[in-house]
Amino acid sequence: MRYLVLLKGTAPGTPPPPELMAAIMKLGEDATAAGALLDTAGLAPSVDSARVTVTGGALDVIDGPFAETKEMISYALYQVRTKAEATEWTTRFMKLHRDLWPGWEGDAEVHRVFGPEDFSPAG
Repeated sequence: MRYLVLLKGTAPGTPPPPELMAAIMKLGEDATAAGALLDTAGLAPSVDSARVTVTGGALDVIDGPFAETKEMISYALYQVRTKAEATEWTTRFMKLHRDLWPGWEGDAEVHRVFGPEDFSPAG
């Protein structure tokens, strides 16, 4: 199963410490070597984004920036057997932030991505 992890956070007014970036790179290498990590990337600030909504039958496009307390920072796409595995990789990533970037706060959402098996006819 594939899981998409979306990371949101607020920086404490300082850039990420080099030790954090090195630890993130090592974790990514470990996850890739384990066959779990498919893709990861940072996301641009919401000023470069758009939101498309349908409300009451009306389609609207709203350009960023969006008034949110946390910015979307990055995503990771995992191929694992269970949600618990995806959550474990995500927990390791979040622990790095907690331990190596004092004052950083954020959250990560772990979402299962539908695959062909979810739409196969029962047989």
